[in-house]
Amino acid sequence: MEQVVQQLINWLALGAITALLAVGFSLLFGVLNVIHFSHGDVALTAPFVAMGVLIALPAAGFGVAIIAAIVLVGFMGVILDWVSIRRFRSAPPMMALVATVALGIVLRELIRLLYPNGSNPHSFPRLFEGTAFTIAGATVSWLVVAMIGCSVLTMFALTLILYRSPLGMRIRAVSQDLEMARLAGIDPNGIFQATFFIASATGAVGGLFTASYVGLMRFDMGIIAGLLGFSAAVIGGLGNMTGAIVGSLVLAGLETLAQAILPDGAAYRLVVAFTLVLVVLVFRPAGLLGRVPVPKV
Repeated sequence: MEQVVQQLINWLALGAITALLAVGFSLLFGVLNVIHFSHGDVALTAPFVAMGVLIALPAAGFGVAIIAAIVLVGFMGVILDWVSIRRFRSAPPMMALVATVALGIVLRELIRLLYPNGSNPHSFPRLFEGTAFTIAGATVSWLVVAMIGCSVLTMFALTLILYRSPLGMRIRAVSQDLEMARLAGIDPNGIFQATFFIASATGAVGGLFTASYVGLMRFDMGIIAGLLGFSAAVIGGLGNMTGAIVGSLVLAGLETLAQAILPDGAAYRLVVAFTLVLVVLVFRPAGLLGRVPVPKV
């Protein structure tokens, strides 16, 4: 029983981290109709930014460094959109895809070259220490509680922003019909910038929890983290925020199950996860909660 409960805890923790990344992919695709493949790399710069702030301003404290990293990474997303991504909004999708892949490589290389000993793994402190409680003999750390709780609160906040605020109304209007939104007086560029900030800041939270959960940060961690977040968004239905959450839980559940029942399961968890992506793409291309577009005549 203890092992079962522990695996359930691991599943929720992994699903919470993946959801924070997957929601960013879905939000950006839903509004911009662009697959932002460097989103994982943007999110995983947050631990480096936090440690950089802490080194530069040691008196500020770790909490201030974390908040600064989330805000700065949010603005980093806005800057990347302004510098590169917006140039490809009217271009064929493949051009935007290649551009964002290139952006990810640039970010990883900049971290590797500019951060002290950037090619080597660096330890990252736990955001929360200690054991919160015990269930059936399985211990639940405060870090896991914070990961799950923060993920739930973030999803709740995003839902309020999208469906209960003037900004959310404008975001949804732009995502549904850009030309009609422009005729209604909505500035698309401002909405794109706001969307990039929200998605990048949300991803930064996931990046910080990822580094804290594994206890280290590497310049190339954004590759796998981004692929898992994107895969979860695809499984749930790219462009659907609820689908991103469902896809994250499904993907995390399969990874956890593979590690629990397969011999040396940790080595095969990614094989199992991406096999699921292939199966979903073959039998349900729109995702579990996605809608197949109906052509209008």
